[in-house]
Amino acid sequence: YEVGAALKQAVARSPEEIVEEVKQSNLRGRGGAGFPAGLKWEFCRKEGGDRVYLVCNADEGEPGTFKENVILTERPRMLFEGMAVAGYAIDAHLGIIYLRYEYQYMKPYLEHVLQEMRDHNLLGESIAGKKGFDFDIRIQLGAGAYVCGEETGLIESLEGKRGEPRNRPPFPVQKGYQDDPTVVNNVETLCNVVPIILKGAEWYKEMGTAESAGTKLLSISGDCEKPGVYEVEWGMTIQEMLQMVGASDVQAVQVGGPSGSCIDPSQFKRTIAFEDLATGGSMIVIGNQRDLLKDFVLNYMNFFIEESCGSCAPCRSLTVVLRDKLLKIMGGNGSRNDIEELYTWAQYG
Repeated sequence: YEVGAALKQAVARSPEEIVEEVKQSNLRGRGGAGFPAGLKWEFCRKEGGDRVYLVCNADEGEPGTFKENVILTERPRMLFEGMAVAGYAIDAHLGIIYLRYEYQYMKPYLEHVLQEMRDHNLLGESIAGKKGFDFDIRIQLGAGAYVCGEETGLIESLEGKRGEPRNRPPFPVQKGYQDDPTVVNNVETLCNVVPIILKGAEWYKEMGTAESAGTKLLSISGDCEKPGVYEVEWGMTIQEMLQMVGASDVQAVQVGGPSGSCIDPSQFKRTIAFEDLATGGSMIVIGNQRDLLKDFVLNYMNFFIEESCGSCAPCRSLTVVLRDKLLKIMGGNGSRNDIEELYTWAQYG
């Protein structure tokens, strides 16, 4: 992959054509929600306005996820190029990388790469020789809070406020950063833009499934021989994934981090795809030697209690009630009614 090739191809076409290409590719957001990227860009273009922003969500606060750390370390130029293409498509002049606070050690390196790209006319003014296409990128450190991974909480934090999610509508593409139209895409999504521009939407759609085009980066950790970051086509089964990483004697897999779903071996034939098991990338393998309640469920409950922004009662209070009920059961003092209450309350989480 030649750095700058996608950007040069993009500026030879109109912004509307680039949006259409991304729409046709069926690229969906890789943060977990899976909203179509091209559609988000189109909505933002329709809003118009003198100032439009592109925000790259590099917060990566989901436990068990470390794929974007790898991208930022090994493929930062691909990310910055994807951001520049997106900036061209939505008529933005500034891109902001909201970098996870714990990744601040990367900032000098990323700043060096950004300057290198400016020096090669891939950022800055009249990018790739396209008169009038001015776009640059700045890095802002995150607030060290789980809730800032949600796009409106992230925007609040970017503006220097407490990171709490906003009520929607209006959506960020209508009123986002500084109340101007804003597209928020995560690191992996923006990296996918580069091969789509280079090879086309039809090539991209040949990979994956009907509703989940392309490839997915998985952060696989836990009780397996070969943990790490893997790029796979959407549609792989959990069983195939476990074989790939050398995992045996598995009692469960936590898909999509603590906020996702915990599945048992009866569900290992299910597929990793938006239409079945959607995931932002976190895949935690849990072996039979583990105490599922003590080692995982209790740990996750404490995590949610710690990271709650406190805005609404189910998250602020019910997490504590659930944790205390869990401790009662684990201590051998539970009743059948306690278990039934856990199931009932969990529906409101």
